[in-house]
Amino acid sequence: MARVFPEGRLVYGMQLPIQSQSTIYAEPWEASAGAADLAEIARAADRSGFAYLATCDHVAIPRRLAGAMSTVWYDPVATLSFLAGVTEHVRLLSHVAILGLRHPLISAKQYATLDHLCGGRLILGVGAGHVQEEFEVLGVDFARRGAVLDETLDALRAALGPEEYPEFEGELFSFGGLGQLPRPAQERIPVWVGGSSPAAVRRAAVRGDGWLPQGDPREKLPAQIARIAQLRAEAGVTGPFEVGAITEALYVGEPGWDTGRRTLTGKAEALAESLRAYGALGVDQIQVRFRSRDRAELVDQITAFGAEVAPHLND
Repeated sequence: MARVFPEGRLVYGMQLPIQSQSTIYAEPWEASAGAADLAEIARAADRSGFAYLATCDHVAIPRRLAGAMSTVWYDPVATLSFLAGVTEHVRLLSHVAILGLRHPLISAKQYATLDHLCGGRLILGVGAGHVQEEFEVLGVDFARRGAVLDETLDALRAALGPEEYPEFEGELFSFGGLGQLPRPAQERIPVWVGGSSPAAVRRAAVRGDGWLPQGDPREKLPAQIARIAQLRAEAGVTGPFEVGAITEALYVGEPGWDTGRRTLTGKAEALAESLRAYGALGVDQIQVRFRSRDRAELVDQITAFGAEVAPHLND
């Protein structure tokens, strides 16, 4: 397995707005935005050297959680396929797909087709999920979701491989003699595991090609990264592994409006200096997020980051 991105260089990607609108991070303008806005933002990121664009995954949100989470969650395969058609270079990341909600052959068909159509730009980010009702309505055991995900990942490794007729034998899933074309464009689709619980960190270390932390602050990253290295060594797992981090909210320049006390703002060189610290911790890719009041401001922020901040990330 080759690395997705060059070793020793800090690269940057972003979770797209609009496609998921949890009140934790959505800006007010996103509520009335749509496909044209999503396409324009994706094109701006593609032009500005972003390593990847990411989308989330939820099938259905129960009323008890809708106030905080909202019910706006675009389907990741449909959304990434749409974005594949309007971009040229940027990688396409599911952050994260809740694979346990679907049979692995269904996921394999969807993601193999997506990788085929986008010319091998897919990164499959996966997670266990946390919404119990979502699992129950689809007939999946919520209490065993970790074990379900583990076997689904193993089955998917077979089903997304080069074989037209993949074979797998497990406790939950077994298949053989069933052909699936097209195959992915990539010989091996990179799998990045999301989550910061002990189980998620172990899953990333043993079954993943990378790790997508879930909101770990900077000071917690070194211990998590060391734990992953330890788990990989104990399991005898070798090969490349890419560590991610989600940065603080950013605003390039002086905002002139209240962007919140935790937002990093200021000149490009100062922002780059702050973000370079992630690389020093052992992080390979940072997921950045910008405060904005409308699409135009977000596109300006993406463009400014690519032109002014990114050139200093690896000084």
